[in-house]
Amino acid sequence: MEGVSVRKIKKICVFCRANSGKDVAFVNAAFHLGEVLGKRKIDLVYGGGKLGLMGCVSTAVAQHERQVLGIIPSAFTINNLVGETCGKEIKVATMQERLVMMMELSDAFIALPGGFGTLEELFQMISWAQLSIHNKPIGVLNINGFFNGLLSFVDHAVKQEFITPRARKILIFATTADELVDKLQAFRFEPDPALSKLKWSPSSSQKEKLDLTLRL
Repeated sequence: MEGVSVRKIKKICVFCRANSGKDVAFVNAAFHLGEVLGKRKIDLVYGGGKLGLMGCVSTAVAQHERQVLGIIPSAFTINNLVGETCGKEIKVATMQERLVMMMELSDAFIALPGGFGTLEELFQMISWAQLSIHNKPIGVLNINGFFNGLLSFVDHAVKQEFITPRARKILIFATTADELVDKLQAFRFEPDPALSKLKWSPSSSQKEKLDLTLRL
């Protein structure tokens, strides 16, 4: 990437499903992503457990002796619902607390194929970037065209003027792990001039939990 400034990424948060999906290509791609992160000396933040694609990517990262951090709601640990986390584990009370902690502890985000939960996490991070709550790159690994429909919808929303061209640049697509990490490292955040004026700050609760509070 000659001539392009490279963002320093030490930890990437991966959003994905705790099952493997229908296509074995999803499993292979999740393992390969973990290998790419490990070889590039990038640590992993994820949703915890060892099932499905979550287990694939975390196992591959750990095999390359990189740090793995699973952030998991306590409810999921009852009856060992998602299996044992590969690496360090932090238990939180709510899904929202989990996502905020993922944002705080990560330098970038990658979504693998998944369901409603994965999409919620992906779009929450995009929305927070649009609001200048964070300025971290967000990418989607489009394995076997899994996200083609999502890409078409986003571009349609741009044409209909519900998503601005500036905001569209927040979401990065790639078909291979190496290409995606390269794009994340080359990402340059372009804040919306109006939304960037909003003042966001942590609450001062006794437990010092991050609460995204808008100060008008």
